[in-house]
Amino acid sequence: MATDCEAWLSANPVEADDLSDSFVSGDEDNGGLVISNKNMNEINGNWLSSSSNSISEARLKAKAKRRLRKNSSRDSGRGDSLSDNGDVVRGTTAAPTSPKSKLLDRKSRLGKGRGLPKKGGAGGKGVWGRSGEVYEPVVVDEKDPNYDEAQENCVYETVVPPLDERHFEKTVTPIVQEYFEHGDTNEVAEQLAELNLGSMRSAVPSLAVSLALEAKASHRELTSRLLADLYGSVLSHSDMEKSFDKLLQELPDLVLDTPGAPQLVGQFIARAVSDQILSKSYIDGYKGKVDCEYVRVTLDRAAVLLKMSMGGLRIDNQWGAGGGQRPVIQLIKEMNLLLKEYILSGDSKEAERCLRDLEVPHFHHEFVYEAVVMVLESKGEKTFKMVLQLLKCLSLSSIITVDQMRRGYKRIYMDIAEINIDVPRAYFILEQFVDKSFNMGIIDMKLRDLCPCRGRKRFVSEGDGSVVKLESC
Repeated sequence: MATDCEAWLSANPVEADDLSDSFVSGDEDNGGLVISNKNMNEINGNWLSSSSNSISEARLKAKAKRRLRKNSSRDSGRGDSLSDNGDVVRGTTAAPTSPKSKLLDRKSRLGKGRGLPKKGGAGGKGVWGRSGEVYEPVVVDEKDPNYDEAQENCVYETVVPPLDERHFEKTVTPIVQEYFEHGDTNEVAEQLAELNLGSMRSAVPSLAVSLALEAKASHRELTSRLLADLYGSVLSHSDMEKSFDKLLQELPDLVLDTPGAPQLVGQFIARAVSDQILSKSYIDGYKGKVDCEYVRVTLDRAAVLLKMSMGGLRIDNQWGAGGGQRPVIQLIKEMNLLLKEYILSGDSKEAERCLRDLEVPHFHHEFVYEAVVMVLESKGEKTFKMVLQLLKCLSLSSIITVDQMRRGYKRIYMDIAEINIDVPRAYFILEQFVDKSFNMGIIDMKLRDLCPCRGRKRFVSEGDGSVVKLESC
């Protein structure tokens, strides 16, 4: 703007007397300022001559200057200027330095960089660095005033506090219960090694045995295997003896929850001696020192089993294997023995207990199949009625589910043609058995209607024309 004024003054020179700030006289006439030497007009702070052309030009320039000042903040990047005639000359269009749309933009306003976020995206509140960034180990500065040479060779380790009696049961019980599901002794050993058992190490076998007393026979077998595998690596000989001593002391309390606890603990002791976890002199150490009746029964049971093992009894299989771990042929033999024992004794409760102890609910359809085959191969009414009564009891107690019952009957329907080769009356007996089963509520009508019927020969008197046909109902 100052440059424009100088250019105008050079084009319209003004005398030195006209530029003085002193007044000759101060009279006012018609709102104008009268000066004794010459008449002067003031426009935008500049004293100009009173010629009409110069005044109009000065007013145009003043108007253009006001317009430039008004738009300076908004159009500062355009580079507008005035020409010598007073016209506004538009410069090249440039981007505004701070537009409203980018007030919150965190990128650099200097136009530098590639437009990427600051610090590679690792900046901001609560951010420790970009993901995947690995920091190098901090190098100790020996010139640091807080440097201590004694800390140079320190080794830092994680210290696990020892378990007390209050937290021991809450920590170890889930481990043992989970072991009953997967049966992996190595996993249990690893989990126990991570714990600082301390003085509670000898309580592990007693806790496992007490949990197995309330579980199935297969879980007791798993517990005996667990004790044998933990011996030496996690538990010592003295830990085993202390644990069984504690079990014998707690027998009066265990009997309240498990009435057969004395016999079961005796079997655990005999199995431990057989697996060489306990010494053979462990039972002899209690002779003449027992006052509790339950402890006496337990030790007698263990002594009897050990004597029987010398005669050929396998103590390592006294609990039996779990249902899913047994061979199918062995399960079929045990089911046949169960049915034969039931036919002789007629005790349905004992048959229910034995079937439940097999722990094969997914294989109960084989029991139904073998029971019906026994009826088809029998010659009297006794087996027919007793098997019906047994299936009725097992169905009511839900030991054999509806699905397993259905699968057992369908297997008979599929194999009846082969059974009929050995048992000529198999079709007739099966029809009667199925009808009785439906009347007693063992099977439904849909399953009864699926029962196959044997075809029969039709004779000439029935209009066959000497042709023999096979008809199936």
